[in-house]
Amino acid sequence: MTSRLGLLARIDARPENADKVERMLTDAVDLARQEEGTVTWFAFRLGAASFGIFDTFADEQGRTDHLNGRIAAALGDSVALLATAPTIEQVDILAATPL
Repeated sequence: MTSRLGLLARIDARPENADKVERMLTDAVDLARQEEGTVTWFAFRLGAASFGIFDTFADEQGRTDHLNGRIAAALGDSVALLATAPTIEQVDILAATPL
C-alpha cells in the first residue's frame, strides 16, 4: 500500500530513564501492528537519550486514529520519563520505494 501521510516524533528522555523509554518504544511495535490505518512504524535512537518515531498511514483517518490511539496514550503516560514534551510533526511523503 502506498502512503503519502506520516508523522515524525522526537522524544528526549531524561538520561537516567533512557533504557525505560527504549523499552517502551520497542514494546509499542505490537500496538502499531494492531492499528488498521498504520502502514509502517519505526522507532529509532538518535543519541544516548534521544529517540524518534516515524510512521506512515493509509489515509488521514488512520493518522488521526493513531494520534488518538494507544501508543500516543502510552507516550503521554510516560511524560515523567522525558526531559521535554515530545514534538510531533505531520509530514507529507514526497517519494518512497522499497529497496
